[in-house]
Amino acid sequence: MKKAIATIIFLLCSLRPCFAQQEIKVNPASVNVYSQGATTVFLTYGNLGDYRPVETAWCGEVTPASPDIGFRCAPGTIYGALPKRFDVSRRSGTGGYTDIVSVPTAIARKAYQAAAAGQASEFFYVRRFVSAGGPDQFVAVTMRLTGNGAAAPFSLADVQLGFGASTGASPTGSDPLVLFVEPGGKIPPIRAEIKYTGAGRLKGRWEVVRPGDPMPEPRDLLTEASLPIEERGTQARFTQIGRFNVFLPPGGRFTLPGPTASQVPNKIPGQHLILLRIEASDDGENSSDLSLVGAGAGVVSGGAAAGFPMPVLRYVVGGGESARSATRGADQFSPLLPRDGATLPSNRPVDFVWNEMPQAVFYRLEIEDQSGKPILSALLKSNERSYRAPSWLKSKAGNGDLRWRVVALDGAGAQIGETARYDLRLATGQ
Repeated sequence: MKKAIATIIFLLCSLRPCFAQQEIKVNPASVNVYSQGATTVFLTYGNLGDYRPVETAWCGEVTPASPDIGFRCAPGTIYGALPKRFDVSRRSGTGGYTDIVSVPTAIARKAYQAAAAGQASEFFYVRRFVSAGGPDQFVAVTMRLTGNGAAAPFSLADVQLGFGASTGASPTGSDPLVLFVEPGGKIPPIRAEIKYTGAGRLKGRWEVVRPGDPMPEPRDLLTEASLPIEERGTQARFTQIGRFNVFLPPGGRFTLPGPTASQVPNKIPGQHLILLRIEASDDGENSSDLSLVGAGAGVVSGGAAAGFPMPVLRYVVGGGESARSATRGADQFSPLLPRDGATLPSNRPVDFVWNEMPQAVFYRLEIEDQSGKPILSALLKSNERSYRAPSWLKSKAGNGDLRWRVVALDGAGAQIGETARYDLRLATGQ
C-alpha cells in the first residue's frame, strides 16, 4: 500500500500542469534511513516562490491534501516532528530551500516496529509550506528502512571530544569540563568518538581558537555538508593544527585521533578551544540534484552531514594547577577561571569559566567592583558554562579591582545556587 502511495506521489507531481510553475519539488524524493538509530539526510526543495516552510512531521501513511497541494500525513499515523534544536535548514540557491533532516532514533524505531507488525518498511517525512496568496503545499519524502551498511546515507549521528586514550565509552563521564595546564606543560592526547551511518570518507581539520580570537558562532561549528552550497567555505576559520582524511567502512563507530601534541598551543595564558571541522564528502546516498527541482545547477554532496554543531574541547594555559589536579572540585558548583586573586593583562580578553550545576536552567554571571557596585551581569543558558567579557569591561573596571560569581537559576528564574566570589584584577598598561 505504501509503495503504491509513493508511486502516486511521483506521478501526480509530474501530471499536474496547472501547478507546474507553483508546485514545490524536492530532491531526493526517496531516501534510505537506518532502522535502529539516527540518520541525517540532505534534501533540497525548489520552486518556493513566496512560500515559506513551517512544520514537519513523520508518519506511516499519507493522504491527498486537497484542497491544498500534495500529500499530508494521515490522521492517526504520525510518529513525531523534527526537533527544533536539530532544524538547521534555511533558504538557498534559486528559490530553493536546504533541509538537513535529522531522523531521531525514536522515529526510526517506531517505523521499524510498524514494519515488524506487518506494515511496509517505508514511512514519510512531510514538510508543509505556506503562502499568503495560495493554498498550503505538503511535500512528502519517502523514507525506506535499511541496515547500517553502504546503502545508508553517510551521516554523523553523534560526536564527543575528549582528552586521553579511547575507553570505548563517551568521554564526558571522565574528562574534566575544563583542562588546566601550566605554560609549556604537556597536554594529553585528544580524540573524537564518532557514531555514524553508512560508509564514506571522513575528512577535515583540527583548529584551535587562541586567547584573543573571536569566538565561533554556532553555525561555524556545523559540518560543511550541513550548509547550503553557497554558504560552504564561508564559516569562520581559526588556526589549523592538524588534518585528517580517512575512510569509514560500515560499522557505525570510529575513534578519530586528534592533532599531535607538538601542534597544540600550550604557552600563551588563557582559554583555548579545540575545534573539529568536518568537510563535505561525496556520497551517492546523501546528495541533492539542484537542477531537478529548479534551485540551481549541479549536485550538492551531503556526505558527513549532521543536524547539530560539533562540540568544542576547552583547555586553559596557566591556572596554577596541573592537568591531573584540574578535575578537583568538578563535582561542585564553583568558579574555575580566572583564579581567585588572579591579575590579568588589560589588553587581552577576559574569559570566565565555571562548573556545572545539574539542576540549573540558566546561569547569571555577576561582576562587581570591590565595593559591591554592579559592573556587568550576563544571563546564559545552562549548556553555556563560559563567557567572554566585552571589551568595555576594562573601561568600567575603575582601578581594575573586581570580583565575580555565578548564580544558578531554575526555569522560573528563582535562585537555586551560587558560587563563591572570586577576586580579579585587570592590570593597567599591559
